[in-house]
Amino acid sequence: MHAEQVLVMLAAATSAGWVDAVVGGGGLIQLPALLLVNPGQPVATALATNKLGSIAGTTSAAIAYARKAKPDVRIAGPAAALAVCCAAGGALCAAAISSDVLKPVIMVVLLAVAALVVLKPDLGRAPRLVLRTRRRIALAIVVPGVAIAFYDGLVGPGTGTFLVIAFTTLLGLDFVDASATSKIINAGTNLGALVVFAAQGHVLWAIGLGMAVCNAVGAQLGARMAISRGTGFVRIVLLCVVAALVLKMGYEQFA
Repeated sequence: MHAEQVLVMLAAATSAGWVDAVVGGGGLIQLPALLLVNPGQPVATALATNKLGSIAGTTSAAIAYARKAKPDVRIAGPAAALAVCCAAGGALCAAAISSDVLKPVIMVVLLAVAALVVLKPDLGRAPRLVLRTRRRIALAIVVPGVAIAFYDGLVGPGTGTFLVIAFTTLLGLDFVDASATSKIINAGTNLGALVVFAAQGHVLWAIGLGMAVCNAVGAQLGARMAISRGTGFVRIVLLCVVAALVLKMGYEQFA
């Protein structure tokens, strides 16, 4: 890459780290940037290098949130352990399943997420008292740790957003604590996918490590801003990220 391409990638990684730390969806910035500056590379290489940058950001954000917010570690721990394995499984299937088949489904799910947030203005604004039955606890572990983790290894965009909504609806967490909890699982999904991609030789380590540093810096800034500005700020960013994801996927699907 030329120097200007490297600068674009580092700037994109910093921005992606900020977005990911607040509400997820940093792949919306980082992955297209990788594909844009190096269009001749295999898609698997872009996905792999994106994971290297992202894992630093999600881990950095998880640490920042743990100091100030209230991540539900009792749920996040088992879910993260599952997420490593299931994201690895998704990455192994990435070459076999076309993401074009999944995009219409993902768009519908994202629109449902946006409708849920808009139609329920109190969602995520403050913690809700939720009766944590065994079934609900199991769902709060399996949905993020298996279903969303597999999706992250397979496709990726919107994973952090899906995690936030899962913890908000299933556990009654506010958006800040849901973001804090989701970062623990997201670090696991990135690790699982990265191990598979690295074993297959897809990672561009030099630019990926530079992106990792910038992603971590952006994640620290994003986590601190989310904590200081509260759930209203996270809600606005969430809606913006969902809208951007739907527009991006819609353009790729119908253009």
